Amino acid sequence: MFGIVRQKAFGQRIRPAVSAWRGYSSAAKEITVREALNSALDEEMSADPKVFLMGEEVGEYQGAYKISKGLLDKYGPERVLDTPITEAGFTGIGVGAAYHGLKPVIEFMTFNFSMQAIDHIINSAAKSNYMSSGQISVPIVFRGPNGAAAGVGAQHSHCYASWYASCPGLKVLAPYSSEDARGLLKAAIRDPDPVVFLENELLYGETFPVSAEVLDSSFCVPIGKAKIEREGKDVTITAFSKMVGYALKAAEILAKEGISAEVINLRSIRPLDRDTINASVRKTNRLVTVEEGFPQHGVGAEICTSVVEESFGYLDAPVERIAGADVPMPYAANLERLAVPQVEDIVRAAKRACYRSVPMAAAA
Repeated sequence: MFGIVRQKAFGQRIRPAVSAWRGYSSAAKEITVREALNSALDEEMSADPKVFLMGEEVGEYQGAYKISKGLLDKYGPERVLDTPITEAGFTGIGVGAAYHGLKPVIEFMTFNFSMQAIDHIINSAAKSNYMSSGQISVPIVFRGPNGAAAGVGAQHSHCYASWYASCPGLKVLAPYSSEDARGLLKAAIRDPDPVVFLENELLYGETFPVSAEVLDSSFCVPIGKAKIEREGKDVTITAFSKMVGYALKAAEILAKEGISAEVINLRSIRPLDRDTINASVRKTNRLVTVEEGFPQHGVGAEICTSVVEESFGYLDAPVERIAGADVPMPYAANLERLAVPQVEDIVRAAKRACYRSVPMAAAA
């Protein structure tokens, strides 16, 4: 099977395409996250014949969320491969193709279903470079929607950021904006290591302004570098994916009450940009972490530990952690809202951090 994939990817049947995104002027544009992901895939497939896309409904249906719209027509079924509903099967094929020097992009219809393929992701992709003393490179991207959508129940709403970020050998990215989505996906496809790329279904249709630089085919967002979305001096708020938008809304509300919040878009969960986080906390002296995932062993817990280890003496108040409820996601809309962090939760946490101080006994 690997030989067949290789033959088709390197043979004469490849149909290269020129990306439509290269025609933009220098003026800023607005594009959706869906368009950003689509253009990144298009350009990387056009630039490198070793890149191919595989997953359920990525071809004829043009993607369950239309991320792969138009790619089958441009590149053909040799490089946009529809698969049966068998995550373990097509993920294993993808990892084998990556062993052979190709660059697969594996789409999961939801990351909850990546559990069917976790053996290939962890034991085969993540560990092979180390176990082979660097002789085996596994340039593969596992991508798809992660975390809560709306009314889809517990088995479609899990955030896997902390799960995969706990595994050495993987890189884990979580875009928020169109700039993030486009730049990080390009970086992920070009990276020689396996990358888990966690999108959010509710962000696909969101529109963000992007510069001409972002629309350039050479644009990439460096892996492992967070972005300060909003500067502030009173409290640091870290977030990733959809929660970045909530944090920015909370910062606007806090500003009206005289609290200046600095919002950090993590972008990269592994590697984590500890330097940017700690530098911000040393400036603001307070920290609020925000995530959709479960609180125990979460991304916020890791950030908390990093700050305690490196910047404890700078904290003027206990760290506040905002996370999803410690239960499987409810189906009922009212319970679902209670199970996921909301803007008002972030506002309350930031106020608590700003209005209370570390007890003198603890500070001493």
